[in-house]
Amino acid sequence: MELFRKKTFNPAERGALKRTLTLKDLILLGIGAIIGTGIFVITGQATANYAGPALSISFVVAAIVVILSGLCFAEFASRVPILGGPYAYLYVVFGEVVAWFAGWFLLWEFMLAVASVASGWSGYFQGFLSSLGLDLPTALTGGYDPQAGTYVDLVAAIVVVFVTFWVTQEAKKALRLNNAMVWVKFAIIALFIVVGVFFVKPANWQPFTPFGAKGIFDGAALVFFAFLGFDAVAMAAEEVKNPQKDVPRGIIGSILIATVLYIVVTLIMSGIVPYDQLNVSDPVAFAMRYVGHDFLGSVIAIGAILTLLSVTISMMYSLARLLYAISKDGLLPRFMQEIDPKHQTPKKATLVAGAVSLFFAAAFPLEILAELTNIVALSYLSLMGLGLLKLRKTMGPPKKGEFKVPFVPLLPVLSVASCVFLMLQLQGITWIVFAITLLLGLVIYLGYGYKHSVLNDK
Repeated sequence: MELFRKKTFNPAERGALKRTLTLKDLILLGIGAIIGTGIFVITGQATANYAGPALSISFVVAAIVVILSGLCFAEFASRVPILGGPYAYLYVVFGEVVAWFAGWFLLWEFMLAVASVASGWSGYFQGFLSSLGLDLPTALTGGYDPQAGTYVDLVAAIVVVFVTFWVTQEAKKALRLNNAMVWVKFAIIALFIVVGVFFVKPANWQPFTPFGAKGIFDGAALVFFAFLGFDAVAMAAEEVKNPQKDVPRGIIGSILIATVLYIVVTLIMSGIVPYDQLNVSDPVAFAMRYVGHDFLGSVIAIGAILTLLSVTISMMYSLARLLYAISKDGLLPRFMQEIDPKHQTPKKATLVAGAVSLFFAAAFPLEILAELTNIVALSYLSLMGLGLLKLRKTMGPPKKGEFKVPFVPLLPVLSVASCVFLMLQLQGITWIVFAITLLLGLVIYLGYGYKHSVLNDK
């Protein structure tokens, strides 16, 4: 069996998707995917339980790891500007079986992200309805849990259906709502910063590291996943007007902007509220209410609910493009590679993405799968660091006009080592579930993908 057969890449070839996206679209796509539950939810719990005010340092540590991976993404995106992100890149340098597992990990990441954010949106929305005296029947308020009396999360299902329909539209139109929500997100964060800075009490930053150095690294292991989503930019390569220049800029730009916002919001939030009181699900809004600005807290809460849609759109967009890319290579059923003649988008792949995400969002409590998202993401990011070393070995250094990662092989090796370090912080049960996921992926590849690969025709 030729498990490591490679995909050839012709830079002159143009894909079937319509090229309409610009650098601004890519940066907003990246920010839309990155900044969501991370800044509106995780910051509070991570501050209270992991790092205290030093969570700002945790974000710096996490950002360094993410930027190392982002640099590898950027060079690949510049030199191999094709649809599929890490899946397509590793197909070119390592071969089919490695590419399949990278794609398998990515499918899990995007699918769980869509479903979990939809479930989170449902929770916020149901809380809003409850404040108005309106409550859904218990059976329709959560995933399947007979002991709690819940069977279907109706609101999450509706969100996924809406987002799926929206993403089937032309890419520019589909991302227009995402872009609008990103600006709303900026407005909310700016409002919090401008008002909150006047209520900061430096005494609340003492002690700055209540959990010590271990707390900083534990916090980094948690908030690392607040940065996931920058890979959504690479998924759009085939729909970008100038992919070689704009995709790398979109990746690095979205990471840097998100990093600055995370650090500033964390410092202000922990300066307003004592860190041990921030173990809440809506820390940004809570901080405003803590200083008596209940109305601003409500505005921020409603805005956060709205802007979580941008995360769902970005992740659904990426999931659909990934299914389309893998099906084009025959590793998944080929009907998903069909392009809608009106919108020039992979409509059937989007519908499949929506159906799978709908199943998880409506029927499953996703807490038990949360750490699986972490470990699969770190796994493919490790492969990307190794892939860059292989890319340099087989294709040489970047040409003029292509993005170049500095200090190779040092930075890619550091990227791999840092990802493995964070993986080792995860629980043993997570590694067991990860092993099962690997086995399932191997069965699908050997049972279907290898036999139906387009490389069998060459």
